[in-house]
Amino acid sequence: MILSTGIRVGTPVKTKYMTPFIVRANPEGLYILDISKTLSRIDVAAKFIGRSAISKVAVTSAREYGKTPVEKFCELTGATRMLGRFMPGTFTNPSLPKYMEPEIVIVTDPQADHQAVLEATRAGVPVIGISNSDNVTSKVDLIIPANNRGRKALATVYWLLAREVLKKQGTIQRDSEMKMPIEEFETKLVEEIP
Repeated sequence: MILSTGIRVGTPVKTKYMTPFIVRANPEGLYILDISKTLSRIDVAAKFIGRSAISKVAVTSAREYGKTPVEKFCELTGATRMLGRFMPGTFTNPSLPKYMEPEIVIVTDPQADHQAVLEATRAGVPVIGISNSDNVTSKVDLIIPANNRGRKALATVYWLLAREVLKKQGTIQRDSEMKMPIEEFETKLVEEIP
C-alpha cells in the first residue's frame, strides 16, 4: 500500500548527498529511493522527536502539498506548525513577534524551506528533512529519503512519522489505533473539495 503512494519515486536528478539512498533508476529516468531506508529513518526520527518537548518541535512547509500533512501531523502530536513562507529571523531574532526557540526543526523540503534550515543550523538546532533525490542536504542532520513533491507521498511520510511519534509517546499501541487515516493527511485538489 505504501509503495502505491509514490513515496520512493525521486526526480531525474540526483545529488551526491542523496546517492546512498538511491537503489536504481527506472526506465523513465527517475531515481528510485530505498524504501527500507525511508522506513528506518522515520523510526529514528520518531525516537529523536520523542526525546524532546513536542511543543518545541517546529514543522515547516513552503510546499502547497505539504500544508495539510503538516497540519494533521501537528494536530495529532502537538508539534508547532509553520506553513507558507518562513519569516526570516523566526529562530534567530528574539525581537520578532513569532520568534521561537525550537529543539528540533522538521522541513518538508530542504530546498523550499532553505531559510528555516539555515536559521536552525545557525541556532544549533537539529534539522530533520524529507529529502528527494535532487536535494542538497549538507545542512540536514537527519535525512528521511522520500518523494517530497507528491500529495500522496507527503501524506504517507507524515502519517507514518505521526504514527511512530505517537507510539514512542505511548499514545497508541498499534497501527489500528491511529485516529486519522492516511487519506486525511492528503492535500485535496481543488476539484475534490465539495
